[in-house]
Amino acid sequence: MKKKAVILSSGGLDSTTVMAIARHEGFELFSLSFFYGQRHSYELNAAKKVADAFCVAKHLVINLDLNKIGGSALTDDIKVPKSRSLDSMTREIPVTYVPARNTIFLSYALAWAEVINSFDIFIGVNAIDFSGYPDCRPEYISAFEKMANLATKAGVESNTRLKIRTPLINLTKAQIIKKGGELGVDYSLTHSCYDPDKEGIACGLCDSCLLRLKGFEEAGLKDPAIYMISTL
Repeated sequence: MKKKAVILSSGGLDSTTVMAIARHEGFELFSLSFFYGQRHSYELNAAKKVADAFCVAKHLVINLDLNKIGGSALTDDIKVPKSRSLDSMTREIPVTYVPARNTIFLSYALAWAEVINSFDIFIGVNAIDFSGYPDCRPEYISAFEKMANLATKAGVESNTRLKIRTPLINLTKAQIIKKGGELGVDYSLTHSCYDPDKEGIACGLCDSCLLRLKGFEEAGLKDPAIYMISTL
């Protein structure tokens, strides 16, 4: 029987590449997405398309209400920053950071992994071309993995360690895109924008769009996403 893996999937470029890597490594895929009140909830449409394209064993969508907590441009009445320089994106933690989001998501993934008898959780965090989020750093992932093995029945009773797999953490966006291309990823299925219109058209100006566009340009490839503005 194949080993099982829980893949945190936003329907974005990074998480889809991670899913392709897990499939390439021979895992049976269990896709986990979240509706947490994000303004860019259109991403869940992409997550569903990705799950279907990868023929996952199960695609689970968890409903959370992080709007009640707020504190982020993605869950509160705060404007999404636009047209920022790449340097300014990493100078300080931006307002698009959602408090404790990856900790919350990984905790749900950990619970599901225990239930399905999986010891591998894949997440598409990146510490190179990213927006400076603290929960995308290697030291955070290492700390969470240690906690996971202390706080779960599977971690305490099994001879196998739970692993938080981060295959993209030290790759540039261009390297991620090239890797996905090698594994046959169809990036037209993915969605990255923090502030799309009602039809899901990407703004082309938020941090996520700019990093995606930079990645495709450096990879020497055309981004298949549709943008509100010309990206030529």
